[in-house]
Amino acid sequence: MFAIRLVSEAGQPTRVVLVDAAGTPLGGDDEVAAWCRIAEGLGAAGSIEMLPRPLRTPAKVILAGLGDGDYRRAGAAVVAAVPGDEEIQIVVPESATAEQVRDLAEGAWFAGYRFREAPVGPRTAAVDLVTTHGGYADALDAARSVAEAVWLARDLTNMPSSTKNPAWFAGQVIAEAARRPELTVHVREPRQLADEGFGGILAVGGASATPPRLVELRWHPDDATRHVVLIGKGITFDTGGISIKTREGMKLMKKDMGGAASVIAATMAAADLELPVRVTALVPLAENAVGDDAYRPGDVITHYDGTTSETTNSDAEGRLVLADALGYAVRRLEPDVIIDLATLTGANAVALGKGMAAMYTHDDELAAALVAAGEAAGEAMWRMPLPDDYVEYLRSDIADRHSSPTQGGGSVVAALYLREFLGDKVDSWAHFDMSAPSWSDRTAGDLVKGATGWGVRTLVRFLENW
Repeated sequence: MFAIRLVSEAGQPTRVVLVDAAGTPLGGDDEVAAWCRIAEGLGAAGSIEMLPRPLRTPAKVILAGLGDGDYRRAGAAVVAAVPGDEEIQIVVPESATAEQVRDLAEGAWFAGYRFREAPVGPRTAAVDLVTTHGGYADALDAARSVAEAVWLARDLTNMPSSTKNPAWFAGQVIAEAARRPELTVHVREPRQLADEGFGGILAVGGASATPPRLVELRWHPDDATRHVVLIGKGITFDTGGISIKTREGMKLMKKDMGGAASVIAATMAAADLELPVRVTALVPLAENAVGDDAYRPGDVITHYDGTTSETTNSDAEGRLVLADALGYAVRRLEPDVIIDLATLTGANAVALGKGMAAMYTHDDELAAALVAAGEAAGEAMWRMPLPDDYVEYLRSDIADRHSSPTQGGGSVVAALYLREFLGDKVDSWAHFDMSAPSWSDRTAGDLVKGATGWGVRTLVRFLENW
């Protein structure tokens, strides 16, 4: 990652002055103030105006719009507008809070991301925040930890599936955890999955040349009093199995492990920030392939908790691996809260569009906390219903439940299916169907075209506040 530094004096590089919604510069000299008085349209959140000054120092001033205080968007706009080899100095207003400085740095880092395999190189020049305030160091450290986690999640999700398989993903988690000795990792390979009864994971990954895995990453500080279990869907590529997808439907299926990437990255950030909350991340990893050992429509699968699912659509595989992870969390981990993230259904985009995740929970307090965390982090979500009337669609004549009924809303029924595996031991659970916002088709704001790492920011803010 490129550096963002706190400095007390301005130097020669390109200077950035923030402008509020009224077009008033929050810093700068008389020339900048005069320019703002005569220019039109300044101050809108994310707007950029270049002020060339060839005979002055600095030779270029950028006016970056804050709107009504959107520091994250302003930081992203600046980095997007300035070449990666050009140093930038952003004048921090004296009135800026530590939270606003954190947002400013997060936006800059998020927008400056480049996938390590991409032809366009990453930013190399530093971004300096010019301020005489001495209280921003912790805010900058928090921003850096979150940005590193988001970059990790984006890297994992962007990686082509020719490289990314369950074994590779597990290896990446082990390597990242090795840099943080306070984290522990346990990887269950196929024999152990079979011995312990993870039938859903084994069924979905049965036809792949690379067998499935279950990764368990733990951040368990001594002073923690509550335990959050984060579960992420980790399908490293999804052909749809025997219920095969179209070519168009497969083109982005390298992103079908976006939930897994986000919960792993958020747990890494929790350790980096030394948050006093116990976090266990569970990542069921499988490639849903076509082959002699592929599970079939009509099969009955036995899950970790001993219950069975009839499946008539092998392209509804994510809920099967999540079911095993949920059953394991309930039986073995004694969580206070379970939150799962999954690129689960296309219905998410149909209902809410490309930029918003669907959230499902019966817990009003948890819902409020997650919405507040999302708002602070800049990630959008909408709470969806869990109607008990729809549970009848899950009934099966030959198993405990049907995993992929055709009745009811696709995203809603999938959430109800997952709820079945909570039993009566866990009252606080939230499910995010985040298939749509896990990927951006264009570079805009603090998102770069490709994987977004959706959920990392929200989870970290939730863990910080909870």
